Parts: sequence; structure tokens; C-alpha cells
Amino acid sequence: MLTTSFLFFIIGLVVLVLGAEALVRGAAHLAATIGVSPLIIGLTIVAFGTSAPELAIGVRAAFMGEPDIVLGDIVGSNIFNILFVLGLTACIRPLTISRRLVRIDVPLMIGLSVILFLLALNRIIQRSDGLLLFGGILLYVAWSILQSRRAEADSRPEYAEVYEYSSATSQPWYQHVLLVLVGGILLMLGSEWLVQGAVALAHYLGVSELVIGLTIVSIGTSLPEVATSVVALIRNKGDIAVGNVIGSNIFNILMVLGAVGILAPAGIQVADHALRFDIPIMVFVAVACLPIFFTGTTIKRWEGALLLGYYFVYTFYLILYTTQSAAIPYFYTLMVAFVFPFTILILLRSYIHEKQMVPRVR
Repeated sequence: MLTTSFLFFIIGLVVLVLGAEALVRGAAHLAATIGVSPLIIGLTIVAFGTSAPELAIGVRAAFMGEPDIVLGDIVGSNIFNILFVLGLTACIRPLTISRRLVRIDVPLMIGLSVILFLLALNRIIQRSDGLLLFGGILLYVAWSILQSRRAEADSRPEYAEVYEYSSATSQPWYQHVLLVLVGGILLMLGSEWLVQGAVALAHYLGVSELVIGLTIVSIGTSLPEVATSVVALIRNKGDIAVGNVIGSNIFNILMVLGAVGILAPAGIQVADHALRFDIPIMVFVAVACLPIFFTGTTIKRWEGALLLGYYFVYTFYLILYTTQSAAIPYFYTLMVAFVFPFTILILLRSYIHEKQMVPRVR
């Protein structure tokens, strides 16, 4: 039973990632064939593609009556993207931050995280909530396209180089359409197998679907974000690596949760633990981005290590929670009394240091 469940989970995960890759490449090349700029492709299609696994998992889990996996995957993916993906890439190489991210996208991500928390207070994400969120992604995409038209021409080659999308392609358009269709089919199959395997694993191991969604499923569905950010980092495009993570988190809340909220027959039930701990942690992680991003023009290695360390702390807590360890109250005390205040002091000191250095640079 355990072997079969694990096999279903692994096969589903592999098929899911392959489907997302096929869908992104097919759609992007198709858009390039009809003359859509690489910048618009990066802002819309790539952001959608990296969130496609979460969307496929969410829709399938909602119709299978497993709402904890839906919310756990979205919340867990957003936490993983910030703490692990950004943390790991910044540890490898400091990441450049654009002014748009600091002024617009990061505050938007923080606001959406708070909105998600407020919508979850009544313990259910209803269809009206889903419509509100999904309407938000339509506005965000439309606004991004309008903004991209005003962008300087020299920013477009960066997206073309990172995502390897050319406006001129020798392949006929129907091959790209076929790739999109194949990607969609793989997404549907992979999501079904992964959800079935995840639910069976949760039952066998005696843990909740929420914990499975927050850990294994969220990590698996965040692999496209990891791959995209690493590729951007290798090609020395750290700004795009950061934008991919922030954009994916925005898409997860607006598009994925919005679509699943609309399609789920009984809405998305919010577990007590998710409302009391996991969603507030997601909000805290989003808010923590702002002082880190404001400390300079880059995310430094030590800041990346700080983010990465927090992810391991969060994972350690989930282990304590799953095992119902008696050490949980001590863990809370340690975090609230020492770790959080110490982090705030470090970030504040770094921010003051950066401000003092500005006149010298000039």
C-alpha cells in the first residue's frame, strides 16, 4: 500500500512538471509566432505556467473532496517560494531587485496575503470570494501588459535570453498548439495521480492532508519556480529570478485560489491549524520581504541564508506538530522571545547602515 501510494505520487509529480514545461514552452512559442513580445510572455504566460501545477492540483483536489490539500498547496508553495527559492538563489549569488518589485509587486503580494487571511476568517473560501480573486488576476494581467508596453526596449532581450523565447521561430504554429494540448493532458493526469498518492500517503502515515499539502505537495508543485529562478540566476538575471517568485505567489492567490473557489462544489474549507498558524506565517513571510528588499538594491547572501534558515525552522515545526510533540510550547517561546526580535534588529541595523552609506556613494 505504501509503495503503491508513493509510486503514484512520484509518477504524478514527474508528469505534472513535464506537463507544465510543455504548456509553458508551447504557449510562449505560439505567442512569439504571432508577434507577442518576450516581456509580455514573461509577465503573463511564464507566470501562469509556473503556477499551473498548483492550479491543476487545486481543481482536482477540490472535486475529490480534499480541500486541505488545496489550501495547503497554495499556502505552502508561497512560503516555499519566498523562504527556500529566494533564500537558496540568494545564497548562491546576490539577487538584484528592481524598483518596481519594491514599490508595486511586493506590496501587492503582501496585500493579497492579508486579503486571503481575511477571507479565511469565516473558515471557508466561497464562490463569491473566488470570483473576487479571479477578477483580480484578470486586472493584474491587463495592467502588466499595459505597463510592459511602456517598458524600455533594452529590458525585452533579458526575458528573451532567460526564457529562450524568440519572436522568430522556424516551427509551424500547429506544433506549438499540439505542445499546449499535450501539456494540458499531462497536467490533468499528473494532478490526479499526485493527489491520489498524497491522500493515500497521508492516511497511511497518520498525518493530515493539510500537512501533506504544506510540505510534499507544495514543494513538488514549486519545482517550476525553482527551475526558472535557477536558469535566470545562471544567466545573471537575478531581477527576473526574484520577479518570477513574487509573480508566482500573486498568481497562486489570485488565479489558483480564485479558480478553485469558483469551481469547488462546496467551496474551500479552511482548517483551524491553517487559520491559526500557516496562513499567518504566509503573511509574515510576505511582510518580511519588504524590509529585506529595502535594505539595498540586492538580496545579500546573509539575507538569503536568513530566509533559508526560516524555511528549515518552519519545516521543523511541522514535524513537531505532526508528531504532537510536547516541545511545541517551548518552540513558540523561543521564536517569539528570541528569533523574531533578533531578526528584526538585524534587518533594522542593515537598513540604517544602507541609508548612511548612500551619501558616501554619491
